[in-house]
Amino acid sequence: MLKRFDPWRELFTLRDEIEHIFDRFFGETLPVTREEVSWYPALDMYETDNELVIKAELPGIESKDVDITLSDNTLTIKGERKKSEEVKGENYYRREVSYGSFQRAVNLPVSVNTEKIKATFKNGILEIKLEKEKPAKGIKIDIKEEK
Repeated sequence: MLKRFDPWRELFTLRDEIEHIFDRFFGETLPVTREEVSWYPALDMYETDNELVIKAELPGIESKDVDITLSDNTLTIKGERKKSEEVKGENYYRREVSYGSFQRAVNLPVSVNTEKIKATFKNGILEIKLEKEKPAKGIKIDIKEEK
């Protein structure tokens, strides 16, 4: 079995664990154990006046290998990066690309209109645009006099 050599592995593992602690504390849902997934795509999430936008880096993945679900105000992106070729008889000098399944789940900070969600995939970047629900406008309620 080929085992990759990485002198920075422990440092990156520590950084990942600290990031996961902060993600759980600040509202991001992650898998319970590291064994549940092979790697995590990097995400950006920001808000405009009308939308919540989430961008995920998914290099080397095709859109058909990605599933997006929204449930209980949690957006989940799942998929798999497959190895494209098997290198036999070659000696690796460095092997840093992760393959296998992934999952990222994010609690949305605002309510969104589930009827108006758009997802696009271009150059390894998945972009999800979720239209924010407009807050209910104040209305005047008439009181009926009962006789």
